[in-house]
Amino acid sequence: MVIRALSLVLATSVLYSPTAQTATLNIYTYPSFVAEWGPGPAIEKAFEETCQCDLNFIALGSSGDIHQRLRLEGDATEADLVLGLDTGTMEAARKTGLLAPHNTDLAPLSLPIEWQDELFVPYDWGYFAFVYDTEQLSEPPQSMEELINAPEDLKIIIQDPRTSTPGLGLLLWMRHIYGEQAPQKWQLLSNKILTTTKSWSDGYFSLFMNGEAPLILSYSTSPAYHMAIDKTDRYQAAKFQEGHYLQVEVAALVAASDQKELAREFLAFMLTPEFQSHIPLKNVMYPAIELGDAMPEVFDRLINPGTTRYFQPATVSANRRAWVDEWLDAMTR
Repeated sequence: MVIRALSLVLATSVLYSPTAQTATLNIYTYPSFVAEWGPGPAIEKAFEETCQCDLNFIALGSSGDIHQRLRLEGDATEADLVLGLDTGTMEAARKTGLLAPHNTDLAPLSLPIEWQDELFVPYDWGYFAFVYDTEQLSEPPQSMEELINAPEDLKIIIQDPRTSTPGLGLLLWMRHIYGEQAPQKWQLLSNKILTTTKSWSDGYFSLFMNGEAPLILSYSTSPAYHMAIDKTDRYQAAKFQEGHYLQVEVAALVAASDQKELAREFLAFMLTPEFQSHIPLKNVMYPAIELGDAMPEVFDRLINPGTTRYFQPATVSANRRAWVDEWLDAMTR
């Protein structure tokens, strides 16, 4: 009896020992996701309430930075998951061979395109668009063609496709509309470009919000934040007749992870309202599942692109370098 009691005490002391390790799930992502105003903190709290684990977000940079860090670290990476790749970068990440099947039920997904992929799980999506300041520009361009042929005193801010996700999005948008004529169209558009910033935030907060230009490359969802949080209709997205280019953001399991079961739990958690409800106004994108009445009403007031522009990720991977080179050549002429 005494021995059994002593064994129970010892077992209990081990179970509740302060030195007992809690499983840690390391996730590479981008800074805005984990910012105080981003979705990361609320998602971390919600998941940790269910997993009895430590969710550790590691902020790097853009989706390209996440891919490069993973590629350079290889099997020695500390990441269990990468969150922040997108349809412009995921094929390059696939080719590294460093990712593992997610085994996630994708049935809850609600996207503008069909999605079946064994490695990548979407968590949000949106359209690239030019956001304009209504106090500077009362009649924005109604098409890409109209923007390209606008007077040269109409200035825009864009981002570099080599370092910025929206910058790459504009590159693909132009290519999808104009095909082989894209380089010539870039030359015409270059006369309207006030500056090309390294990142979206550099241009949006430092320049556009300070009135440096009336138009900036951003997302069709950007006005939702201003309407819901800033309580202003001042900033709106211009709807283009040619349609808008689609971006889908994704997460993936790292093959070298020693927390695969926990990582797959998180991937499944991504497609629940507990995760997705934080996307619309904290990541300012469309959720990857239907939220019904939980969807903020300001999203009903956004532009609805008539045409979805989209290249398959494999097409982007095969042509990205050549298309970037074309862009560089056009910008320097």
